[in-house]
Amino acid sequence: MDLQIVDWLSLTLRWAHIIAGIGWIGASFYFMALDFSLRHRDGLPHGAKGESWLVHGGGFYHVQKYMVAPEKMPEDLKWFQWESYATWLTGFALMSVVYYWQADIYLIDRSVLVLSKLQAVGISIGVLVASWLVYDALCKSPLKENQTAMFGVLFVLIVGAAFGLGELFSARAVFLHIGAMIGTIMTGNVFFVIIPNQKIVVADLKAGKIPNPEFGKIAKLRSTHNNYLTLPVLFMMISNHYPMTFGHPMNWVVVALILPIGAVVRHFFNAHDSGVHGAGLRWQWPTASMLLLILMAFVAWRPSDKSANAAAPADIAAMDLTDQVFGIVQIRCGVCHSANPTDYVDAAPGGVAYDTIDLIKQHAPQMRVQAVDNQVMPPGNLTEMTQEERALLGAWIDAELGDGS
Repeated sequence: MDLQIVDWLSLTLRWAHIIAGIGWIGASFYFMALDFSLRHRDGLPHGAKGESWLVHGGGFYHVQKYMVAPEKMPEDLKWFQWESYATWLTGFALMSVVYYWQADIYLIDRSVLVLSKLQAVGISIGVLVASWLVYDALCKSPLKENQTAMFGVLFVLIVGAAFGLGELFSARAVFLHIGAMIGTIMTGNVFFVIIPNQKIVVADLKAGKIPNPEFGKIAKLRSTHNNYLTLPVLFMMISNHYPMTFGHPMNWVVVALILPIGAVVRHFFNAHDSGVHGAGLRWQWPTASMLLLILMAFVAWRPSDKSANAAAPADIAAMDLTDQVFGIVQIRCGVCHSANPTDYVDAAPGGVAYDTIDLIKQHAPQMRVQAVDNQVMPPGNLTEMTQEERALLGAWIDAELGDGS
């Protein structure tokens, strides 16, 4: 029953997280596009930065933006904040259900570092809090006057965090935490800076005061940061379905490549929306494509000293290994991948069971990727699969695939 509850909570929270995220990201992308499409024309009201005409859904929209605030408070003012809050809250709740409640399976990897549940969860929460505090300090430092330098420092800190977390948690949890760190920074911008600054401006308007333009400038800067961080955080959140990325022994390099790819793609859309043409729009997609090809080549490469096959006995035929492999799979994988799983799940994940040698052969290519190449299965190495066992499994699978099985 407990496992069924976990599955239903996970499904419901994941759905809610996606819904909230669509709302937040959609609103964020829309307003960034709107900002870049603004044009200054004669006859605009006092204080208006520009206007934009839009067409959608069979109608036309006429939007004007005031850089600081209009001369008087409008009667009806729409705020955009709950989309961000709901995204973070559902995301943290989902992480609590999957990675905290089931820390032994998804958060802790005993082959990396032996931690208690309390230690692992405490470190995880501390990392999220620290990510906001460090970022906020950067934004208030002299670096705020040099955005290129600030993004450079932020890049180093995020990649460094990926490397450091790889010494603490399971590979799957590393990428999840990088995404959660960036998401915390983004929601922190909304909760601690953007909305409070806007409320100060509204309060000044109601009091008949002239708002300080610095509040709007700061809020706009944080909003721009959120815009460029969005695509990398989306990659981190979906990466847990692709162990070839988070399971790479140098997965921090994957993070280092994803960050600029996401930023370059966002820059294209921002430049396009601002009316840039010609050479200004010709370099982004080739650059992003080149970085993606580098990423793909890097992911396909494995350092030789990390390969489980290094310990494989090359002179043993597949038929000699079959009994050994079947025993290894039953002990290390069969606790979950079985018609009658024990302890950890109610049903075999993905419906994949290894109860017979024929079923193991059927799923051999996927098993090699998960258990031998990326070594992300068993999750958190919960059943303590050894390097020698991975080597034997890899040698047997290679022989089977070579025979066309």
